[in-house]
Amino acid sequence: MSHYPPRRALDKQDPKTNLARMESVRTEPQPRVEIVPAGAALGAEVRGVDIARLDERTLETVRRAWHEHLVLLFRDQEVTDEEQIAFSQRFGELDDAPINKLGRPWLPGQPKMNVISNIVERGAPIGALGAGEAIWHTDMSYREEPPAAAILRAIEVPEAGGDTWFANMYAAYEALSPAMKDRVAGLRILHDSSLDSTGERRKGAPRIADPRAAPGARHPAVRRHPETGRPALYLGRRRNAFIVGLDLAESERLLDELWAHATQPRFTWAHRWRAGDVVMWDNRCTVHRRDAFDERLRRRMHRTQVRGEAVAG
Repeated sequence: MSHYPPRRALDKQDPKTNLARMESVRTEPQPRVEIVPAGAALGAEVRGVDIARLDERTLETVRRAWHEHLVLLFRDQEVTDEEQIAFSQRFGELDDAPINKLGRPWLPGQPKMNVISNIVERGAPIGALGAGEAIWHTDMSYREEPPAAAILRAIEVPEAGGDTWFANMYAAYEALSPAMKDRVAGLRILHDSSLDSTGERRKGAPRIADPRAAPGARHPAVRRHPETGRPALYLGRRRNAFIVGLDLAESERLLDELWAHATQPRFTWAHRWRAGDVVMWDNRCTVHRRDAFDERLRRRMHRTQVRGEAVAG
């Protein structure tokens, strides 16, 4: 297990001081920025950047790289929660973190920050999702306006396991046969909200025996990215999904075929975490999953998410 300590805390008592500090660092010159592709269907490492000190020119470089590579990795980021939030806000308005099963945010005083962790302190979990495998999914696609992006920072990581895999849904769509593109055009998928990405039922959610009765939003199977204009498969997650207008058996067959296609190795990249890593991904054109890891090992990640928009086909 490794642990990356925060560089410093911002002044929680004086938000004006914090804002001035954030504004001042935007004008500081940045070292040369290098974008290093992962050598896979998506993903790139951004070198020479401190995400707490981005000038506008560097921010634009990062934004262009993000649209090109879909997932960006920033190594060795010694940032606080406040600095992660400030960085995330430069890509749009942030959603509040989900309320946990205890009925409160994971971090009191930080409503925009979610905690992903298997650590238990004083008999209670300090974060969500535990140590098990998280299946392929798009974050919160069951909402009418799913998040546009997520930013995940590694604070403690296990020595093995817990890798995060990403898949490129632009490439998956482009590689469909013409006949399959015609078949999925105009279809809408029901995105179940009853289960999380580990398969655990959400607090207060019904037990679903028939996917046609699942709660959740209905989105186009192919969405057009609001910034790049490119089409991408938009599948959400497999469990309890249903293609509206088909009979159940036909929906199941087509969803199985689409998922088997979209998660082929040629469309994926796996990230092995180190403490101090910050990874941001475009939730509109990727899916991701997490490997399981030894529950006796500690893993703690802090996550912010950028508010999205209605899904357009």
